Amino acid sequence: CGGDDRRRPGKVPPAVTMIIIDGYNLLHASGIFGDERGPRGFEQSRTALLDHLLELLGPEAERTLVVFDAAHAPDGLPARLQHGPLRVWFAREYPDADSLIEELLEEDPDRSNVVVSSDRRVQVAARRQRATAVGSEQWLAERRAALRAARQPRETKPPEPGPDGVEAWKRFFGL
Repeated sequence: CGGDDRRRPGKVPPAVTMIIIDGYNLLHASGIFGDERGPRGFEQSRTALLDHLLELLGPEAERTLVVFDAAHAPDGLPARLQHGPLRVWFAREYPDADSLIEELLEEDPDRSNVVVSSDRRVQVAARRQRATAVGSEQWLAERRAALRAARQPRETKPPEPGPDGVEAWKRFFGL
């Protein structure tokens, strides 16, 4: 193990080349769902998830690819699109998103890639290519906690007075 924290689940390498996200896997873990059912509901849910990812990722969104299943997608759904800086791919020519993610990992076996999915098959493929595999629930929890921490105002406590400071205040108040 040594000091190489790239191999430990949940630890993101310091210089991430690309974050690859199993879209519907993360959508399920996130609890973000549209109000409608059917294709329109899927579209609303995907859009809500992608908006949430922009918030969670910040500048890292530019290095992020979200892959969704699309074998039985409705006509008119593009194979690729941009959602702000996020790249979004639909696995149109594949049985599922897992197959496309596996192919991407094989084509670019970069150990600084991070793959977000709770799917065992995807995690095994990521580790086989020496990428970091992180479960969807864990990744979301870590990102949401970091976002909450960044939004909370920092309370700065004044420094504790030294012996000279205490004496100065006693003199000031006539004690």
